[in-house]
Amino acid sequence: MRKNLTLRDIPAEERPRERLKLLGVDNLSTLELLELILGRGSQGESVVVTAQKILANFGTLTKLQSASFEDLIAIKGIGNAKACQLLACFALVKRISDQQNKDAQINKLTLDSLPKLLQQKIGHYNKEHLVVASLDTRNNLIAMDVIAIGTLNANLAHPREIFEMAIRRHAAKIIISHNHPSGKVEPSDADLIVTEKIFSAGKLFDIPVIDHLIVSNDNYYSFAKSKTA
Repeated sequence: MRKNLTLRDIPAEERPRERLKLLGVDNLSTLELLELILGRGSQGESVVVTAQKILANFGTLTKLQSASFEDLIAIKGIGNAKACQLLACFALVKRISDQQNKDAQINKLTLDSLPKLLQQKIGHYNKEHLVVASLDTRNNLIAMDVIAIGTLNANLAHPREIFEMAIRRHAAKIIISHNHPSGKVEPSDADLIVTEKIFSAGKLFDIPVIDHLIVSNDNYYSFAKSKTA
């Protein structure tokens, strides 16, 4: 413990910023990380002491992450600015964790579960959304990307945008999908024309389009299944 010390009392090479540069962020203690986030102390109190008080007050990082603005500013040395800094850090950590969990769930999805996911993702919109689902060689889902919003036509669903995304995702094959706000999933004449155009483009790009799904809240239409029916 470095109780009552200020950063000036600590040798330069032992200060958190210098240690981070030299050793990397993973080698810093929780106390040192808090000192870096806080930046400086308050009048009459060093950042070292303030960081120690935060850890002592909450006990665990889990409790600290759950702290409210009011909880933080109740600690002497934590004003509005420092409370906001801490809360912003906690929010970023949560968003990163949420995104990682979301990505993990997406990567577990298969072709059989894709229609349901697309219904949840775009089935409720009151405007048409065009989605490209990029797949690997084993038909595992890499990512789903909304590439256009508006009434589906040859201009909106241009192969350039569709296959640019597929190439960026290193897709071995793709599935395209769009929603029908009306709730009716039967393809229109425009859907048929656009689908044929995109399927043909897939052959030229050597990225097969294995299906086009039209989805609503509770139903979907598969061009691939309609061909085999």
